[in-house]
Amino acid sequence: MTVEDFAGRLRVPAIVAPMFLVSGPDLVVETCKAGLCGTFPALNQRTSEGFEEWLVEIKGRLGPDDAPFGVNLIVHPSNPRVMADLQLCVKHEVPLIITSLGAVPDLVKAVHGYGGLVFHDVIKRRHAEKAAEAGVDGIIAVAAGAGGHAGTFSPFALTSEIREFWDGALILSGSMSHGGHIAAAQMMGADFGYFGSHFIAAEESMAPQGQKDMMIEASAKDITYTDKVTGVGANFLTPSLEAATLHDAPGEMSINEEAKAWKTIWSAGHGTGSVKDVRPTRELCEQLIAEYDEAKAKFCG
Repeated sequence: MTVEDFAGRLRVPAIVAPMFLVSGPDLVVETCKAGLCGTFPALNQRTSEGFEEWLVEIKGRLGPDDAPFGVNLIVHPSNPRVMADLQLCVKHEVPLIITSLGAVPDLVKAVHGYGGLVFHDVIKRRHAEKAAEAGVDGIIAVAAGAGGHAGTFSPFALTSEIREFWDGALILSGSMSHGGHIAAAQMMGADFGYFGSHFIAAEESMAPQGQKDMMIEASAKDITYTDKVTGVGANFLTPSLEAATLHDAPGEMSINEEAKAWKTIWSAGHGTGSVKDVRPTRELCEQLIAEYDEAKAKFCG
């Protein structure tokens, strides 16, 4: 599958990001059936066996006319499951692999071997250059305001710097919460929009009700960027931080330690102000599609 093939199967050029402890089969399937690419982290299942069960379930619920789905793999020595989970992705020919914390040529080669695509998360130019050297198909520019482990650079600066050397697929992440933001990203030089926080309060999200309620009540002013949770800078809902005891001296955490931290300290991006209520995933997708079409008609004729 080429990037063009992938884009051609989407109703709008948008990907719903793999959110730790939030994205599961129901959110992925409903997103794909609505015409956007749905994704989830392999580590949202506690074992590789459970991960494979999700892969089988998602593939069984999706049809040939639905959008492709994707899986996020943490490519880092702290993740002991990466090779086992990659083998399962190869076995089940997952259409899109999103890699984080490491761009590995051998992984890219394995995914290309069955016709899949690899997109890689970056927060700065040097990371993007390494991803390009590894042969990835797309670079996800995680700009300021994104949920989770996010960068601090303006999306204008980050997309411009990456486009100086990269002519492949570019996906922009950071406060995406409106279909018009996809069109704006394209005008800036990106190819796809990347949505996360907008879907945390979706009916099919695995987020607990308390997290959904906090998302509805919050706005951009309620987001704090800190490295005191996992040792890496990330955006979190301030009320959940205030209710927790943070590390005095943050350092690298194991996968299990990080999972425990994120259960009660909830991540979100600056786009949280767009979350007004709990709604079905398909309804959220349909609204984004309508907003995108309206923006294109207004500015592109």
